[in-house]
Amino acid sequence: MRYFLASFCFIALVIAAGEPAGAQTAQSSIEANNADFVAKFASKDSTGLAQHYTEDAVAFPPNQDRIAGRENVQKMWQGWIDAGLTDLTLRAAQVEESGNLAYEEGTYSIKIPGSNGKTSEEIGKYIVVWKKGADGEWRLHRDIWNPNPTK
Repeated sequence: MRYFLASFCFIALVIAAGEPAGAQTAQSSIEANNADFVAKFASKDSTGLAQHYTEDAVAFPPNQDRIAGRENVQKMWQGWIDAGLTDLTLRAAQVEESGNLAYEEGTYSIKIPGSNGKTSEEIGKYIVVWKKGADGEWRLHRDIWNPNPTK
């Protein structure tokens, strides 16, 4: 009886320590964020894209200087939208969470207009460090990506 009671209390503590009912894991929240991010890009909403970043976010785009702050990240995305980039896809390969930080490793593709009038597809990889805010929302905190070598 004593063993049963101790086991029951241990199991109850383990269950109580788990996530609250309805709580999202970092993986599911990040996948939802990515889907919304792609939708915002498709609708050319750079302000909406920027809202996915922390206020003190830093982006490390390929062949460009470091871009710091949500407002500057918004300007970066607006510049790419204005340049005619389209058809962004994001595919998370792995998400690991620890406290209020998580990292995501994945692949992307995007269509880029060329100077010759033809559109090319860039395929690459990325790493994002996500940060959970006081509101419980995951936002991009550090964002780095680069294209795969052309074949």
